[in-house]
Amino acid sequence: EGVPPGNYGNYGYPNSGYSACEEENERLTESLRNKVTAIKSLSIEIGHEVKNQNKLLAEMDSQFDSTTGFLGKTMGKLKILSRGSQTKLLCYMMLFSLFVFFVIYWIIKLR
Repeated sequence: EGVPPGNYGNYGYPNSGYSACEEENERLTESLRNKVTAIKSLSIEIGHEVKNQNKLLAEMDSQFDSTTGFLGKTMGKLKILSRGSQTKLLCYMMLFSLFVFFVIYWIIKLR
């Protein structure tokens, strides 16, 4: 009763057209589900990578801090050495230069 000839079933759509639309919707839904799953796994992997990179950056930061402290101490010691008696250092350099000059003079004289 009430159903016209031609076997209209589901919500007034012919079975062949309705099932084709349903199959297409199912296929598209499955494709979308696969894409969402892929994106989810990719975002989880990105999250793990970001955590690892942050850990490495924290380690590098602490190493740079210790290196900075070490270099600061070394530069302080060099400043103390450079402020020392410059006349004494200059005297040693002059004596060394004279010694080298006499050794070269002696080698040339013996030839």
